[in-house]
Amino acid sequence: MDEQALKTIKARLEEERASVERQLHEHGAEVDGGGIEVGFDGGFADSGHRTAETAEVLALVEQLAAHRREVVDALDRIEAGTFGTCERCGNQIPDERLEARPTAALCVACKQATGG
Repeated sequence: MDEQALKTIKARLEEERASVERQLHEHGAEVDGGGIEVGFDGGFADSGHRTAETAEVLALVEQLAAHRREVVDALDRIEAGTFGTCERCGNQIPDERLEARPTAALCVACKQATGG
């Protein structure tokens, strides 16, 4: 992958991280270092309906947090110089895959082999 394409992907990942962190914040979650903390006001879980809402918010926060981890891991791989190398077999991940899915850590063959 050429340097300009890598810069473009890095910028895209940084924008995605910021977007995910904004969404987490909107749902009452705060990014604290590497972790995510969720806070609800005291009366939030007073009824069955609010308990269900809490479960929905927590499920969404978990999905957002997992996506944030993928994005941060991809940015870490860029900084380490390992971006684009399959973490399983060590082969080069095709540029087309990385452009379509910049968080990809596995080549297509390894991803399929792991059931993904």
